[in-house]
Amino acid sequence: MTIPLSLSALGELPDDVKVPAYRRADLKPGILHFGVGNFHRAHQAVYLDDLFNLGLDHDWAIVGAGVRAHDAEMRGKLQAQDWLTTVVERDARTQSARVTGAMIDYVEPGDVPTLMAWLVNPAIRIVSLTITEGGYFLDSSGRFDATHPDIVMDAANMATPQTVFGLILAGLTARRGAGLAPFTVMSCDNIPGNGHVTRDAVAGLAHLIDPALADWVRTQVAFPDAMVDRITPATSDLERSLVAGTYGIGDNWPVTCETFRQWVVEDIFPQGRPALERAGVTFVSDVAPFEMMKIRILNGGHAAIAYPAGLMDIEFVHEAMANPLVSGFLRKLVETEVIPVVPPVPDTDLHAYLEKVEERFANPTVGDTVRRLCLDGSNRQPKFILPTVNDRLRDGASIEGLALVSALWCRYCFGETESGKHIAPNDPNWDRLQERARVAKDDPAAFLTMTDIFGPLANSPSYVQAFSHALKTIWSTGTEQILQAYLAGTLTS
Repeated sequence: MTIPLSLSALGELPDDVKVPAYRRADLKPGILHFGVGNFHRAHQAVYLDDLFNLGLDHDWAIVGAGVRAHDAEMRGKLQAQDWLTTVVERDARTQSARVTGAMIDYVEPGDVPTLMAWLVNPAIRIVSLTITEGGYFLDSSGRFDATHPDIVMDAANMATPQTVFGLILAGLTARRGAGLAPFTVMSCDNIPGNGHVTRDAVAGLAHLIDPALADWVRTQVAFPDAMVDRITPATSDLERSLVAGTYGIGDNWPVTCETFRQWVVEDIFPQGRPALERAGVTFVSDVAPFEMMKIRILNGGHAAIAYPAGLMDIEFVHEAMANPLVSGFLRKLVETEVIPVVPPVPDTDLHAYLEKVEERFANPTVGDTVRRLCLDGSNRQPKFILPTVNDRLRDGASIEGLALVSALWCRYCFGETESGKHIAPNDPNWDRLQERARVAKDDPAAFLTMTDIFGPLANSPSYVQAFSHALKTIWSTGTEQILQAYLAGTLTS
């Protein structure tokens, strides 16, 4: 028998399930958050829940906001359980469940009047967002694309904006007109310099409307950088069954995640902020060293293990790490080609950080899938792999393993595993990627002609040679053999 999750049912839950120690009625809004997905509910919402449980800062509760049509399903599921979420934290040795209550409302997608009312409410002092790496309207050079049709549409229709950035700008403009201080805008997405990227998006849209408004955004609105980290798989019936069977909780959309979490934030909040350092958040003056470490070692490491594992029909990430060729590839690649071009991080040993990453990837209880890691390579490769390639080429150093990562991605985009199994589309640009990957089987350089992904690397003789040799070798010998060659030091181009 399961107990449907709700505020009234909290007292009926098993003793080993942690529930809020605060009264939800005592919470007041302070943050409006766009993108109430699994990661947000396992990360920012958990930190705030911890803070509230300490009896602190109850005026910083979250109001969620949906933008896309499919956000309506999430809203409906959470509304039915009073905006509560069951979070199950798991590693190889422990498992625990908690119910978080940091969110007190959720604006329905398309309800612009209600959303605007929240954005101009002086109580809202921070607007945060997790809209995925692909939601920032970046062009091939990583800059804000002011020509994107959605942005152009918002610029011409600011009374009813459709994008996150249009909505944020509309809220800032309304506050400015009312003589209210602007809220702080805080990105929680895995993008280098995410605060700067968000500022460029909001100011770039503003510039299409009024250059003076863009100047005001850039000079008067705070956009702190932040580095976030917690492996959080998608929710399926498996997770719902786990929560129901183990804890007797009927949760429409529970979250499972690893026990590890990290949040490093640039401490720029003119309108104040919750005391999240009391809950384990690190506030610093410069986030860049932390985010480069994470993006290049952890996110780049995800890419390194994803595509060879996918090609060898390995389903779960921990199973990939149990394969000595895959885990060996990760370690050698990061130690020899990645860490040497990662700048020092305060109070951090990069090799120890790699060991922690390996431990996290090998966690058998999270159930993270290889397919999830393979998702959206056209967006992730330019952020997580190719910048390291550029740094290595700048230093005249080897890029053998990094080129192999991208060659394995190309082989994956061909659409078949090595056993001949069909690979379902796994990228917004899948059709184009597959067409180029099939041409590249005989002409590897054809894949590099996608300059929106590879940029000037398409014209780098060293990179073209390394990538082409790797891809030809994959096709002629297979994934296992090329990994063996790389680990043995016999993969020469």
